[in-house]
Amino acid sequence: MSLKGKRIGFGITGSHCTYEEVFPEIERLVNEGAEVVPVVSFTVKSTDTRFGEGAEWIRKIEEVTGQKVVDSIVAAEPLGPKNPLDCMVIAPLTGNSMSKFANALTDSPPLMAAKATLRNHRPVVLGISTNDALGLNGVNLMKLMAAKDIYFIPFGQDDPFGKPKSMVAQMTLLKETVLAALEGKQYQPVLLERYKG
Repeated sequence: MSLKGKRIGFGITGSHCTYEEVFPEIERLVNEGAEVVPVVSFTVKSTDTRFGEGAEWIRKIEEVTGQKVVDSIVAAEPLGPKNPLDCMVIAPLTGNSMSKFANALTDSPPLMAAKATLRNHRPVVLGISTNDALGLNGVNLMKLMAAKDIYFIPFGQDDPFGKPKSMVAQMTLLKETVLAALEGKQYQPVLLERYKG
C-alpha cells in the first residue's frame, strides 16, 4: 500500500523531549505523498522549554507539512464528519493525554481529532512517550491497546533502571505502523527492547 494521496492527521502533545525524533517522521510521510494535517495541543503551542520555543515548533510543523496547524478543539472536530482523515496519528502522546483519551475526555485538539476519526471507523495510531506507562497509567495503556481502530507505534522501556515505569515509542517505525493500521493490522512486534545500556 502507498501513502500517496492519503490524508493523515498528525497530532503532537507536550512531550517536548521527543519532538526531534518525531519531525523526521512527519517529513517521511510528506515525502511519501501523504497530505499531513498538523494538530497541536495547547501545550505544544504555548510552552517554551529547553528543547525549543512553542512558536518555533509551530513554524517548523507548518513548514514541513505546508499547512497551518489545527490548534483548537472547534477546528479539529470537522476532521470527522466534514473533512475526514484516512488515519490520525498522535506522536508523541503524553501519559496525561493517554489517560484522557482512554477515558473519553476530549480537552485538546489532538484528542478531538482522534475521537472524530474513530467515529468514522478509521485508524488512530499512537506513539507513546510517558514516564508512567508501567505505573498508574498502565491500565489506560492496556485499555487503548484493546480498543477497536487504535494502533500503537512499537514501544519499550527507554531507561529501565533510571525510570523503570517509563516507555517510549520507536518513532522510526511510525510510517510502517500507519501502513499496517490502514489495513486494519497492528504492526508487530509492538513491544521492543529500546534500552541499549
